[in-house]
Amino acid sequence: MILKDKVVIVTGAGPGMGQAMCRGAAAEGARVVVSARSVAAIEEIAHDIAAKGGEAIAVPCDVASMDQCQALADAALAKWGRIDGMVHSAYYHPDWGPLLDHDLEQVARAIDVIAVGGLRMARAVAPAMKAQGAGAIVNVSTLATRKPMPGEGGYAMAKGAVNQLSRQLAVELAGTGIRVNTALMGWMDGVPLQSFFETMGEGGKAFRAQRASEIPVGHIPPDHACAKAVYFLLSDQASEITGAMLDVNGGDWVAA
Repeated sequence: MILKDKVVIVTGAGPGMGQAMCRGAAAEGARVVVSARSVAAIEEIAHDIAAKGGEAIAVPCDVASMDQCQALADAALAKWGRIDGMVHSAYYHPDWGPLLDHDLEQVARAIDVIAVGGLRMARAVAPAMKAQGAGAIVNVSTLATRKPMPGEGGYAMAKGAVNQLSRQLAVELAGTGIRVNTALMGWMDGVPLQSFFETMGEGGKAFRAQRASEIPVGHIPPDHACAKAVYFLLSDQASEITGAMLDVNGGDWVAA
């Protein structure tokens, strides 16, 4: 178990990869602080983890609020006395469409939740990590920042800012023992993607098969498997890695 006894905060623990990361991190031995805006959803995840012998608490948080981000960090410290890792996966997605036609208020909200939200969370956890002399922050980003996709403009802009946030913090936190990295996710099989295919009606099944055939690993990577890359970046096995961007997309995009 590569995260044994580590205290890990996960934001954006919704129906997709966020909840998969919480459950997977617990299976790897972490004590998990499950966070999202939906109280019912995070309590269910924390209950499931506990039922399987793991340790977890549910703490609601809107990362658009610095006060709530600080309260989230404080809850982890009150429960376990330390914060070893923080995964920022909370996001907001503007309506699909050309970037020039995006509602600018939606774009601003995406940047606030995704990018500035990541900075708020880093500010909330950094003091405890500095005091410990160690910690790992992983920001979850997207393949769309490498390979622009129609309809993803505002979302990808915000995630692009997250990529830079990781690099910037990695340099600024030099010497503190805090590592900051980014995991860039591609197409991921899970509840959100399944819902997307269902909106396509009869064509959804064919499109799923087409997408799977175009990805070198031969299938759409499942969210719980992609989450393993995040556990690695959180773990001591990645002790010498900071400021890096790890592509997790089954080869759908091969970085230079």
